[in-house]
Amino acid sequence: MTKKQYSVDMVNGPIFKNIIAFVVPLIFSSILQLLYNAADIIVVSRFAGSDAMASVGSTSSISNLIISLFIGFSTGASVIVSRKYGARDDEGVHRAVHTAVSLGVITGLVSLVAGILLSSPVLKLMGVPEGKVLDGAVLYMRIIFIGVPANLIYNFGSTVLRAIGDTKRPLYILALSGLVNVVLNLIFVICFHMSVAGVAWATTISNCLSAFAVVYALVKAEGSYKLVLREMKIYKDELVEILKIGLPAGIQGSMFGISNSLIQSGVNSFGVATMAGNSAASNIDSFIYVTTSAFGHAAITGVSQNFGAKNEKGLYKSYKTSLLCAIVAGLMVGTLGALFATPLLKIYIADSAQAIDIGRIRLYITGLTYFLCGIMEVQVGMLRGMGYSVTTMINSLLGVCGFRVLWITFVLPMFHSVSTLYLCWPVSWCLVVIMNFICYMIVRKKAIQKMYE
Repeated sequence: MTKKQYSVDMVNGPIFKNIIAFVVPLIFSSILQLLYNAADIIVVSRFAGSDAMASVGSTSSISNLIISLFIGFSTGASVIVSRKYGARDDEGVHRAVHTAVSLGVITGLVSLVAGILLSSPVLKLMGVPEGKVLDGAVLYMRIIFIGVPANLIYNFGSTVLRAIGDTKRPLYILALSGLVNVVLNLIFVICFHMSVAGVAWATTISNCLSAFAVVYALVKAEGSYKLVLREMKIYKDELVEILKIGLPAGIQGSMFGISNSLIQSGVNSFGVATMAGNSAASNIDSFIYVTTSAFGHAAITGVSQNFGAKNEKGLYKSYKTSLLCAIVAGLMVGTLGALFATPLLKIYIADSAQAIDIGRIRLYITGLTYFLCGIMEVQVGMLRGMGYSVTTMINSLLGVCGFRVLWITFVLPMFHSVSTLYLCWPVSWCLVVIMNFICYMIVRKKAIQKMYE
């Protein structure tokens, strides 16, 4: 199978068609990846009860906080590989690919140690209720982090494939590993009564399968992005380039994780029913998010490839088309999530009408405003593709993390309700959209000059 069968060229050809060809497999891939957590929540809720469900749900924000930092590095790898691929720099692509995969291995091991050591103290700090909920959350988180090295290897490897426009093979890989995850969930929880530990081990094993498959795809690839295991090493120049974009992106992702951890602390203050309802709504929310954020990934790849090819017209067309698609997709999918909130929540929650009511409030507030998040993601993709990753990091620090801290600290105590809590999402999205637009208008001419230089 050659690269021509899989890659999407964002420099040549009709840009809308190329973006759709890029985005559709990516959306399905992201949905399959989300089904890992969805399967965990559904199986635990149906066969282990609300306490176990609260345990699993309460870990997501802190797990994402640690993992997001290193997945941000993969964003840097995507930009650098895309630029060199667009410039037809085969040697540069080779060096960037091997640096990226090696970086995935190293960051995965660091995440493993951090996750195991920090799980108990951080969950206590977040206010997870003592007893069964806390014990289950600590156990779940520690097992999940055993599989994090494999998770990051998969993410770095799939990032390389996306950088050359290949979103199909990550879809095939996740289809297989997702099926394995669901089957193992049912076996471990129903047959062996392993509860929280069962769904955690199912996810960890599936992550290992995904990592093996993506490495195999890269080893068997043809062209400049082929992975040669004996040549895996960190190339200094490529590492510096990746970190210039990836480190701010990782910090930015962690900021979102920090802000979501603060929100989770606010959720925990309302009790177990709210924790369960929020956990279910969060999973449904994630399906809306990946639909809009996929166009942010398309913007990164399209802008980066055209930046490397010095194609100014293609760069702007990639951005504008991705932006329009993200708005339309956000409005459509977000509205559907709000309209069908109750039946969707009942898939996850079987024993608490109060939890369903809480989840419905979140889906109404966030679902109808998700197009703002889509705009923000495409803006971030554009700025990163042009090399302004630090700019998006600063905007997120102020507009997301800083704003949400102020909201949870001052606004929530004044109007102590779950509606007030959930409003911080659309308000912060709107704030960052405005900030990103101002920065884009300021830096775009300088970025184009740099492209030609």
